Amino acid sequence: MKIQVLGLLLITGILLSGGNAPPNHIYKSRKGEISISSDAPLEIIKASSRELKGVIDSEKRTFAFAINNRSIKGFNSPLQQEHFYENYIEAKKYPVSTFEGKIIEQIDFSQNGDYTIRAKGILNIHGVSQERIIKSSLHVQNGILFVSSHFTVLLSEHNITIPKIVYQKISEEITIEVEAEFAENNTSDK
Repeated sequence: MKIQVLGLLLITGILLSGGNAPPNHIYKSRKGEISISSDAPLEIIKASSRELKGVIDSEKRTFAFAINNRSIKGFNSPLQQEHFYENYIEAKKYPVSTFEGKIIEQIDFSQNGDYTIRAKGILNIHGVSQERIIKSSLHVQNGILFVSSHFTVLLSEHNITIPKIVYQKISEEITIEVEAEFAENNTSDK
């Protein structure tokens, strides 16, 4: 499954760069974390993954993120984690979740500073694609990009159903937090 994620990112990187864009316009994630939480009446569930991958083309203002769904861990018990993989996200059938699109604002990625940006694209979870605009914070410091975002996902919009027996334990709206650090493609990963 890691091969699928890396393959998706490689293909997306080639597509985003048009195959011939200078490498200094492409930023690749060095570190990336995604956290999910469900705050239901009877239970709070939290899980995360440090395997979020991404690329940003600063010239075209395009981006792509991908996460291997089986890399999301934590939960309140091993059984709950297995139910997430098998019954909700169906990780065997849908091994990867993605978000690809374009940054709406004109940003000079070479200028240090803090920016609020909107990322417009297609969020694909559980094999269902939804167009979304996700507000994010971008901090640029000496050629390194730090992206953070906080948004919600309705399970029903991605055909994820909650059995009545656990309806009070799983929220219909999941909170997602993303933290990622990007460096220019021609710089070495640290």
